[in-house]
Amino acid sequence: NISIYKDHVWIASGGKRARVFHSSDKGKTWEVFNTPILQGKAMTGIYSIDFFDEKIGIVFGGDWEHKDFNEGNKAITHDGGKTWNLLSNGKGPGYRSSVKFVPGSKGKGIVAVGSPGISYSNNQGKNWIELSTDGFYAIEFVNDSVAFDSGQNKISKLVFKE
Repeated sequence: NISIYKDHVWIASGGKRARVFHSSDKGKTWEVFNTPILQGKAMTGIYSIDFFDEKIGIVFGGDWEHKDFNEGNKAITHDGGKTWNLLSNGKGPGYRSSVKFVPGSKGKGIVAVGSPGISYSNNQGKNWIELSTDGFYAIEFVNDSVAFDSGQNKISKLVFKE
C-alpha cells in the first residue's frame, strides 16, 4: 500500500478508516486524506495504491470477504490525493489486491489484479475488461509494456501493445 513518485510518498490504509497519508518531502511532513473507499470492517478498505505522476493516482480495494462486491472499491484522484472520486461504481471488478498504471499510457491505462482475476482499463477506470480469471496477488511493470504478476505458486508475464 505504498506509492512513490520523485519526492512524493503515499501510504494507503484500510479496515475501520480508508485513508491516504501523503508526504511531498520524502517523509519529513505528512498530510492525511479521507477516501470514499468501503471501510468500517476488518477486511475492508484500500489494498493497493499507485500514482502515475504527482497528481494522478488510484486506490483499489473492497471487501476481502465479498470479493465480487464492486461498490466503493476503486477511486481516482487528480490533485495528488487531496480528493478522491469513485470509479465505475457498481461496474467493473470487485476486490483487487494490486493496481498499477501502465507506464507510457499517459495515466489512462490501469491494470488491477487479485484472487478473482486480472482487469484492465484503457480510460482511467471508467470501463474495465477482464483479461483473466486466474487469481494473482501482485503486479509490477518492468518497462512500458511488460509486467509480471505473482500468485500462489505461479508467475505470469503480461505484454501490453498499442
